[in-house]
Amino acid sequence: MKVDVKLFGTLAQSVSGPILAHYPQGIRAGSLLEVELPENSTLADLVAHLSLPTEELKLTFVNGRPQELDYRLAPGDEVGIFSPVGGG
Repeated sequence: MKVDVKLFGTLAQSVSGPILAHYPQGIRAGSLLEVELPENSTLADLVAHLSLPTEELKLTFVNGRPQELDYRLAPGDEVGIFSPVGGG
């Protein structure tokens, strides 16, 4: 199944693995990624697929609603993943 993913904050810089072959110019924060996952995948599966460090995750949204990592994704879902924001 395919889901659309946007990574915010520093997470785009953390993506690694085979998905990078689909984005030769690199991945930038806020860029839309189309990700292919097995049926019945969860947000945790998506995070693992993108090789994102879980300690850098702050918020995860699916179709505009906050969800936990055990949330089961459906084809066509729109996922937003945010890292903590710092500043002063």
